[in-house]
This record gives sequence, C-alpha cells and structure tokens, in this order.
Amino acid sequence: MAPQYSFLLFTLLTTISLSFHGTSGVKYVVINEAPTHGGGIRFEKEIGGAAFTTKLMGQVNEFIWKLYKQNSPAERRAVDTVTVYIKDFDGGEAVTWGGDKINVSAIYLRDYKGPKDLKWEFTSLMHHEMTHVFQWTGEWTCPIPVVEGFADYTILRAHYYLETAAQPGQGDKWDQGYDFTARFLEYCDTLVPDFTTKFNNMMRKTYQVSYFQNLTGKPVEQLWKDYKAKYAGKKAVEG
Repeated sequence: MAPQYSFLLFTLLTTISLSFHGTSGVKYVVINEAPTHGGGIRFEKEIGGAAFTTKLMGQVNEFIWKLYKQNSPAERRAVDTVTVYIKDFDGGEAVTWGGDKINVSAIYLRDYKGPKDLKWEFTSLMHHEMTHVFQWTGEWTCPIPVVEGFADYTILRAHYYLETAAQPGQGDKWDQGYDFTARFLEYCDTLVPDFTTKFNNMMRKTYQVSYFQNLTGKPVEQLWKDYKAKYAGKKAVEG
C-alpha cells in the first residue's frame, strides 16, 4: 500500500489537470505539469489555474469563430480537444504544436513583470495561441511571419494589446510578422470591410500573396507603400 500511495501522491503533486466541454462541443483540457515551479504556482494563485483557463479557452474559441465569421462546423477547422500544458521549458512565452496543443512556459510565468498583471498577460497570450489552433494557414503554405501576424491581429481585435506593441505605420515590411503584420492587416480592414476575415478564410487550402490584390485591387507592395505613406510624419519608431 505504501508504494502505491506514494506514487499517487507524486502524481497529484506533479500534474494538476482539468477538462471542460464548452458549448461549442470542443473539449478544453488544462494540465499543470509544474505545480511546484514558481511559474506553476503563479499560474494557480494569480491566474486562477485550470478552472479559469478552461473557461477562458471556451470564450476565446467563440471569439475567434465570431471574428473570422466561421458560423458553422463546415467553416471551421475540425478540432475535438484543445490541451494547454504549463511546462518547465525555456525559449519563449508559449508554443502551439500538433494542431491542438499549447505549451505555456512556467519560466515565463514565473519571471513575468510587465505593465499589466499576469492574468491579463495570460489572457492576451491565450488569444494568440488559440488562434493558431483555429486559423487557416493554407495547409502551412502561408509564411510563418504572416501566420503570427494573424494571431496578433486576434489580440488586437480583442483589446488585449500592450501599448508597447507596434503602432499603426510601424515596421520595415508587411510580412515582418506579429504586431507589425497585425497592424497592416488592421489597415487593410479599413480598405475592405472584413478584409482579414476574408483573407483567413481564403487560406483554407492554399495561400497566395495575390489574395491581397484579389480583395483590394492592389498588390501587397502598393498596399504597403500606401500604408507607410498614410502614417508618415506621425510619431512612430520604426522597427
């Protein structure tokens, strides 16, 4: 009995998990594999642990479907379960892999000292990573910086964007990625209503840079020049 009890206790101490079925039918699973790590402790105490995260995942999922106008199962990526792992790894805030799994760095959570509280930052991060689960990528023919730009665009539209992120007009090229590309997509929305939504849904099977011209009548190079000209002279730090 003693060895079995010790094994069960060890399992409980090293892995805390919770699953939840959202109204969408998708199952959301959260596994804290680092409950004694500083980041795992902050995840439980400051963020709200698995109970908060599973609820958040459902809310973000619904937001993404609404943002990208994917109103029926036929318009969405077929995902049965999304799993979030709190793991002791270095190399960034989080990574989405396998199409439906998200690793969040316990090291990042432990060391986070941003302008917003950790729960706000985690919510912002989940908007980005959950987008990777549900966005179209042209079966990965879409360049990674552009994929990341769409994920940051979701953060922008959800109003979980830090003031220190790229502002309109900043950037060296349209496919610089992340917040720079997100701001460019935002600009394209002003030219064609729901531009980014339409572009995303065009990438169900393949990606073509010509989609920019198909939607706006202008090649992406001209759109970028127009974008930069619009914000020329305004307070912006290029980078």
